[in-house]
Parts: sequence; structure tokens; C-alpha cells
Amino acid sequence: MTPEPRDCGFDDEGLWFRYRAAAIILHDGNVLMAGNDSDSYLYSIGGAVHHGESAVDAVRREVLEETGVEMEVDRLAFIHENFFTDSESPGLIGRQCHEVTFYFLMKYDPAIPLSTEPSLTSLGDVERHVWVPLSDYGRGRTAYPTFFANELAALRPAPKWITTHE
Repeated sequence: MTPEPRDCGFDDEGLWFRYRAAAIILHDGNVLMAGNDSDSYLYSIGGAVHHGESAVDAVRREVLEETGVEMEVDRLAFIHENFFTDSESPGLIGRQCHEVTFYFLMKYDPAIPLSTEPSLTSLGDVERHVWVPLSDYGRGRTAYPTFFANELAALRPAPKWITTHE
């Protein structure tokens, strides 16, 4: 019997770590983000990498699960090491968190419609997608990662390592 996939990360004695793969889906000066009814902020499409799964396979799986569309990876854009103390997410409030995310620029074809059906997060929240103009990123509604506000308008051909303490 094949065991259920396990996320790469741990939650131990107040410390939380996750290895994540996320998508950058751009179209007409907008980036596709996700949000839900429980959190006041928007976040990138993606999720935890499973043990034994590559980051590329993980981002393709997550994009398919969340948008209903199979997309290919264009290239790795960012490696983000994020240290933060959560103030909103149930189970993480006040805890020391450390997350490493590989952000991949995806090959998006606007002729293929994205699913407009809300989906459920792993915590049971209803999740929806929203196109956010790059010029408005993080204004009016907090969006993570915060560095998208400056970095997406000037993507480099080589991946960029970014470390944040939020």
C-alpha cells in the first residue's frame, strides 16, 4: 500500500518550517493570486512540496489543483527564504516560522480558461483567485510575498535569492 504523500516540513516545539513551490502567473500586467474568507491577505498560488517530489512537479501539481489548468514551467524566478511570526493563521499565531519557496514563472495561455469555481484549502476555507494589477500589488489589501510589488515588474533572466523577515 502506498502511503499518503507527506509535505516537506515540520511543526515541532513552537517551530514551524515548510518547503514550498509557488507559481507566478502573469497576464496583461496582472498576477494571479489567491485569497480566502478567513485571511485578510492574498497569497501566491502554490503549496508544500511532498517528500520525494521535485519543486517543478509540485508547482505543476498545485497549479492544476488550484486553477484546473495544466501549465508548464517557463523558469525559476525566485528562491525566497522567509522568516516570520504569524499573526493570523490558526495554529501558527505567535510562532516562529521559516519557509523556503521556489517561485516559478509559468507559461500561461489566456485562451485556456482558468477554473472559476472556488476550491477548499487544506483547512477547509473557501479559496478564490483574483488578478491583481502589478501597479496595485499590496495596496489596499496585503499580499504575500511582499517583494512581488517591486520584483515582478523587472523580472531577471536568472533566478534571484530573496530573504525576508516579516
